[in-house]
Amino acid sequence: MPTDEITAAAAGTWTLGDRTVRRMGFGSMRITADPDPARAVALLRRAVELGVNHIDTAAFYVSPGGTLRVGTGPARYATELIRAALAPYPQDLVITTKVGFGYDREAGFTEAFTPAQLRAQVEENLRRLGRDHLDVVNLRLGRGPGKVPLTERFGALADLRAAGLIRHLGLSNVRPEQLDEVAGIAPVVCVQNNYGVDAYREQDDVVRLCGERGIAFVPFFALAGTGREAGASAAQGEAVEAVARAHGVTGHQVRLAWTLHQGPHVLAIPGTADPHHLEQNIAAGALRLTPDDLTRLHTP
Repeated sequence: MPTDEITAAAAGTWTLGDRTVRRMGFGSMRITADPDPARAVALLRRAVELGVNHIDTAAFYVSPGGTLRVGTGPARYATELIRAALAPYPQDLVITTKVGFGYDREAGFTEAFTPAQLRAQVEENLRRLGRDHLDVVNLRLGRGPGKVPLTERFGALADLRAAGLIRHLGLSNVRPEQLDEVAGIAPVVCVQNNYGVDAYREQDDVVRLCGERGIAFVPFFALAGTGREAGASAAQGEAVEAVARAHGVTGHQVRLAWTLHQGPHVLAIPGTADPHHLEQNIAAGALRLTPDDLTRLHTP
């Protein structure tokens, strides 16, 4: 596809609360891997030029040396790169961020449980993004029950929403029963869980539940492919490559197209630090898989 024909609009749109976003968005975790901030800034601006108006980030996306670990060298925060690239922000741009985890240069990753800790993370996002409110904040849950009840943590964010610091709320790494648990506290506009054509397919039920409730499902690691832990299927990986050859595209593009085919409420947020891969990812929003393709890509 010629570069001048690539647009995120080809993927269609969905509404997050009162904000309309194109279903092909951009995940910002990988941009911190580039040691040259100017290239990351240019990449973000290019994404917006191509029609992206939904960017996913987190204050703990900081990567000296290109990895989400404690390291040496200057810290590069994705949120600050987004601000440098895009502020003053386009009116239609929606920035989704996460709280519940933090990053300390000496201690590495830490979890935030208390209302005070969560508020501090919201304020950090506001400061680094240079905004007076956050469009969408996802509460990132750990694998265990947590030191503070979910209702208390989500309620703390609901209070910040009522105060005008947050416009909409979501959940990440969530189970179906947890959606029920917070249902009476504040609306949930999106769910972010691991999910992809050849990994984490146990999330199919969550995808369906979100569709029934009008909640956006936003998978992360949708491009992980065969080889990631948690049950990637070699047979599905082979099917992905076969469909890719049939369409003359890459396996990554097939994975993204499959993601979008799972329902009008499913959004994609692929991340990259490579301008060519950015264009390929956005172009995947125009890829239409056939019923035979989808059958072939179904769980063996």
